Amino acid sequence: MTDFSKLKERLRKIEERNKRVETDKAWETSYTRRFFIALFTYLSISLYMNAINIDKPWLNAIIPTVGFLLSTLTIPIIKEFWKKHINKS
Repeated sequence: MTDFSKLKERLRKIEERNKRVETDKAWETSYTRRFFIALFTYLSISLYMNAINIDKPWLNAIIPTVGFLLSTLTIPIIKEFWKKHINKS
């Protein structure tokens, strides 16, 4: 393999990796992901509350679901603060 061929192959692999990273980032910030996080959190909490005989489990599961969703949505904000003020690299 020539140096040019090796360089082309290396560039191709980097571009493939970048595409995967961009796709992963798009998924991490998508509303689809946020919706399913909220849905699965709500269902699991509701089912658990129902199993331990909590009154109105389907209604009472809303608060912990909203709290969990808010905590996951604020992570990017906290990350940016950390990068700017704490890590500084």
